[in-house]
Amino acid sequence: MVTTEDTLPLLPEKPVRRRSRWWSAVVWLMAVPFVLWAALRVFGLDTGFPTVQLIAFTPYVAAASLVPLVVALLTKRLWPAVLTAVATIALAACVLPRWIADSDPTPQDGPGLRVLSVNMLMGGADAGTIVGLVRDLHVDLVALQEYTPEAKAALNAAGLDTMLPNAVSYPRPGVTGSAVYSRFPVTDLGYRHFRSDFGQAQAGVAVPGAKAVRVESVHPCAPATAHGADCWEHDIVQEPAATPQGPVNLLIGDFNATLDHERFRAVLDTGYRDAADVAGAGFDASWPYDERWFIPGVVLDHVVADRRVGVRKVSVHRIPDSDHKAVYAELVLPKA
Repeated sequence: MVTTEDTLPLLPEKPVRRRSRWWSAVVWLMAVPFVLWAALRVFGLDTGFPTVQLIAFTPYVAAASLVPLVVALLTKRLWPAVLTAVATIALAACVLPRWIADSDPTPQDGPGLRVLSVNMLMGGADAGTIVGLVRDLHVDLVALQEYTPEAKAALNAAGLDTMLPNAVSYPRPGVTGSAVYSRFPVTDLGYRHFRSDFGQAQAGVAVPGAKAVRVESVHPCAPATAHGADCWEHDIVQEPAATPQGPVNLLIGDFNATLDHERFRAVLDTGYRDAADVAGAGFDASWPYDERWFIPGVVLDHVVADRRVGVRKVSVHRIPDSDHKAVYAELVLPKA
């Protein structure tokens, strides 16, 4: 005997239920990348290519993480909302402090030192603009990267060696040359030569009334490829540690790194502070400033100072024919 139940046709799944599952899948797909990114940043797992490159864009990811959070809340997906909220809070905690000036950027009563960092893009940066910045900002010391023999001649022709007559100069063809020009007497401490063939001029600087100062024009290789990421990791760990009981160390230049790179933070942890972070200028991007308009700007160039050094001001300045902006900082050195 055939029952009524056996003869009932199967009903299609309700459209509302299908839409609900579809929205759940969409929300999870939106949330997971931000949760993974937050984990990489918080736990310092940025190693290898392309992670080393991508982690530099963390401030943009932090802002974008609000999108899946809002979508999860509007669609009432509890767990995606909770996880995305945790990721958003973690990323905000990583990036927002660099936008807020430190309340105690001491010391402020020692000798002042105005410094400038310039990546010259294989020596092609406009020498007149660089010298004009030195004059207008009353710069005491310039650290130069990608400093070539042609760049040296152009800078001196523009009058840099007249304003800053003391120099530690290692011009090289291409991208590996380095120099430090100073208003104050300098001692040549050599050229730190990485196995990547990049190098860094090292100078002792005698600033009147201040403790002994050591300056290095920083430039590890760029993590632009898989090989570059490997050599960058090797180079940046060779940066000199701070010496809290010894000379006052200043690392000035193109680190090819941001505050979101764990290896850069490890350098800071030896006893340094990032001047832009101290001054609340940590979002003032320095690269790229050329035809690569499609790449969001990031902060690759830094003035990194011993924690005994005060910071009054940090600003960035466009240099024609360079893909980096110059970074200017007003520092206060500890008294001798």
